[in-house]
Amino acid sequence: CLSPRLTRSLSNIIYHKTKGNPLFVSRLMISLSKEGLLRPSLSRRRWEWDEKKIQCQKLSDDVAIFLTKSMESLSDDVKSSLCVLSCFGSSAESTFIKTLEKVLKLNILTNLDEAVEEGLLDKKDGLYHFSHDRIQEAAYNMMNILDQGRFHFSYGMALASLLSGEGDYSVLFAAANQLNLAGPEAVQEKGQYVIVAELNLQAGKKAMEMSDFVLAYSYFDNGISFLRKKLCHWEEHYALSLKLFDLAVEC
Repeated sequence: CLSPRLTRSLSNIIYHKTKGNPLFVSRLMISLSKEGLLRPSLSRRRWEWDEKKIQCQKLSDDVAIFLTKSMESLSDDVKSSLCVLSCFGSSAESTFIKTLEKVLKLNILTNLDEAVEEGLLDKKDGLYHFSHDRIQEAAYNMMNILDQGRFHFSYGMALASLLSGEGDYSVLFAAANQLNLAGPEAVQEKGQYVIVAELNLQAGKKAMEMSDFVLAYSYFDNGISFLRKKLCHWEEHYALSLKLFDLAVEC
């Protein structure tokens, strides 16, 4: 029998991943044993385990479903922050989330830390990651389908407002990605078609500099899609239109 001092860190990980549900604990322990992450050591005459690999273990589907249902009891602020995070994929760095807090004027990190305590997110080395893709999907679907595009567009425009010259390309990509997820249908003012097209041009050029031509083409193609929504774009924005089409062909 091992002392609590030796097993406390492991028990914390197990609880985080199962919320203490006996059935899920049993299933997880069996799974860890089968994968060799929890094993008996004859030389040490005790059980041993690989904490880092156990921490990185993906939640099983049934645990994810169980945790998804628990989201209903969260505060509105925590739910809102999970929705924001879900719009940016399965994970985000804390530094990027601080940027979001700045432009959106929201308190996000504190709420995400509460979600970590509930087992809905994992946090490691400043990275917040949904514990399971079903949890991310559930958080995203807390927004109705019409609001999803509106939020993507507002987040993209907010991030775009931070760009000036040689800025952080990750913010440039994040802004363009949000706007492209929203699509031309989310545009509220005619002038925004051109703004988004120009942003995609910048993102595409940066992707070409990184030799990622598939990514670059997707930005140019999206830029063209936004520009096509503006009537007479060849007459009114000839240089921008020509550059997007030429670079798309080059990719």
